[in-house]
Amino acid sequence: METHSELNKVELTTQKLTKRFGELQALDEVSIEIKNCITLIIGPNGGGKTTLINTVTGFLSADEGEVFFKKREITNLSPHEIFKRGIVRTFQTPKPLLKLTVIENLLIAEANYGESIIQSLGRSWLAKEEMLVKKAFSVLDFLGLEHMWNEFAMNLSGGQLRLLEIGRALMCQTKLIIMDEPIAGIAPDLSHAILKKFRKLSEMGISFLIVEHRLDIVLEYVDHIYVMAGGRIIAEGRSKDILENPEVIEVYLGAQS
Repeated sequence: METHSELNKVELTTQKLTKRFGELQALDEVSIEIKNCITLIIGPNGGGKTTLINTVTGFLSADEGEVFFKKREITNLSPHEIFKRGIVRTFQTPKPLLKLTVIENLLIAEANYGESIIQSLGRSWLAKEEMLVKKAFSVLDFLGLEHMWNEFAMNLSGGQLRLLEIGRALMCQTKLIIMDEPIAGIAPDLSHAILKKFRKLSEMGISFLIVEHRLDIVLEYVDHIYVMAGGRIIAEGRSKDILENPEVIEVYLGAQS
């Protein structure tokens, strides 16, 4: 993983992205720009945040609008095709293979894992396997999970499972990680540790798009914020500007009343 020199390079954009569920307009011409940094989406429940990331990553189809990643259109591609282009989407509940060990979870996540029968008969497969194992241990060392390499995933804590998800993404040459509430239910100390890893990875060239409600913890780690309500983007900017925005304050107060 090498340091990225173009920290403000645009990675992903949406242009007037629209999604309807019957009479409900869940996304109303949403246009955002994700750069090589950590971008946060916030807003009240039902604002369209999860619908947006599901539509970007192919789990939902857009009714109108476009999605571009590295200047190539990916609108309504399948999740598998979007994954192959370097976008990984994680969910509120981590989904590792619980009956496999930590190292096995990393090894099977590698995008090109597996060879043809003929290739597997040669020494090239052994060399590749050794390379993957070294890469997996390097990732575990970075995440602070190296001591748990032979532990079954089912025995990990919630925070450790989040780190394992990030590890699986790193094995796949990921360029953009999209996460839905990555620190939900995780103790504050470990939440900060996880977000510090995100910060370091961002400096190394991996972009993040995060939906998160725990603003007291996450705000110090993000570069840019979008606020959604009613399926629209109602504000964007840095933390201080967002927290002082009258429309944002009104939306949050209204959601709590």
